[in-house]
Amino acid sequence: MVSTKAVLSTAASLAASAMLVRTIANDFIPHELRVFLFSSFRHFVNRFSSLFMVIIEEFDEFSVNHIYKAAEIYLGTKISPSTQRVKVSKSTKEKSFKVTMERGEEVVDVFEGIQLKWRLACQETQKTIMHGFGNHNSTLRLEVRSFELTFHRKHKDKVMSSYFSYVLDKSKVINEEKKALKLHTVQYEGLHHGNLGDAWRSVTLDHPANFKTLAMDSDLKTALMEDLERFVTRKDFYRRVGKAWKRGYLLYGPPGTGKSSLIAAMANFLNFDVYDLELTELRCNSALKKLLLATANRSILVVEDIDCTIELQDRKEQRVVDIGHQYNRQENQVTLSGFLNFIDGLWSSCGDERIIIFTTNHKDRLDPALLRPGRMDMHIHMSYCTPCGFKILASNYLGIDDHNLFEEIQGLIQEMEVTPAQVAEILMKSDDPELALGGLVEFLRRKQSEINEEKQIEFEGQEKREKEVNDEGQEGKETEEKDVIGADSEL
Repeated sequence: MVSTKAVLSTAASLAASAMLVRTIANDFIPHELRVFLFSSFRHFVNRFSSLFMVIIEEFDEFSVNHIYKAAEIYLGTKISPSTQRVKVSKSTKEKSFKVTMERGEEVVDVFEGIQLKWRLACQETQKTIMHGFGNHNSTLRLEVRSFELTFHRKHKDKVMSSYFSYVLDKSKVINEEKKALKLHTVQYEGLHHGNLGDAWRSVTLDHPANFKTLAMDSDLKTALMEDLERFVTRKDFYRRVGKAWKRGYLLYGPPGTGKSSLIAAMANFLNFDVYDLELTELRCNSALKKLLLATANRSILVVEDIDCTIELQDRKEQRVVDIGHQYNRQENQVTLSGFLNFIDGLWSSCGDERIIIFTTNHKDRLDPALLRPGRMDMHIHMSYCTPCGFKILASNYLGIDDHNLFEEIQGLIQEMEVTPAQVAEILMKSDDPELALGGLVEFLRRKQSEINEEKQIEFEGQEKREKEVNDEGQEGKETEEKDVIGADSEL
């Protein structure tokens, strides 16, 4: 019989030989050729196998593969005791831990008696980034992720027709139960040089704003809530009339009137993630399209201060940049036509149940093309604080609904322009309603006095200008009369 020592020695030799062959292959065989050989070998073996494999990549060209995202959520609930590695995370607002598969791990699922094996595959690729003359080029490592689903060939029709729909439905339920809102911001390095999935980075959106605590006109608030509720329930309506399932809102008004708080309240009301888009860093229209295609359904896209974020022009404006050695290159910027094409053109149909919000402090500066119905469907004026808004703020900050100073405060607020942010800042200075409201009265009286002084100065200046005009007119009249008298004397 063969001794144990001989068996171990043989096994060690085989392992060493395999490692040597692998090292030689990695060093001398190009990466593309290795991938081709491995793929060909696996294809040859699969011809004699009863198994069938489905590859589910993270992205379908430029758009998100929703089956991949659904599988990632669904498989987090199917981790078996035999799984050796998983990724676990939890944000403040999530009700439970978020568990996802780690690369190379396998999960076995059973659907209507069919056994299915999932595996998360990750492949690293390299991309050289050209920095231009005088700079060293750098290499960026990218990761391409995909799921490999394996099952018996005889169940192919059942899996394709029923199982994927089941995974999509289950993942939606799981996501709604565990979802914590996210605020996404652009990762420009990932957009221009990396995987499309790395174009956005997110943090938990833990903003407490809601419509109950929002200091805005009650009728406008009710109309907005009804509009949002109607929008999310009209999927069939939008398809029937041939429109993309999206809605546009323009929030306009002076700073401090609560535009950002309203966006957070809308996100909390709908349970939609928020994508904050900065247009100034985008190089061209194609970059904008890639970025917007990487956003998820049931989300809010926000472009703040649209009037000063970027100068959207109706034609491509090119800047010539000197890069040395008498060479020039031209950079295209995001154009108005390219931006509008996403809002209501063909690209607007690449996604469902999306809300687009523009904010501005100066509505009159916007191009009329941005404002027409179908692009910005609802224009919401975020006005200065009103008596109704003050009562909401008093309830929020002081926990009171009435006070003997309310009447005076509401009268003063109606006579001047004061923002909800200014009122809230005064109310936050004390928990004692008497002190807080007394401080607000003092602030409003002082502001009223300043306004009256400004009006008086303006009135006096106007009187002075009118007097100067009248004096000049009188002098001109007297001069004209003297000229007439002189002319008559000569005659």
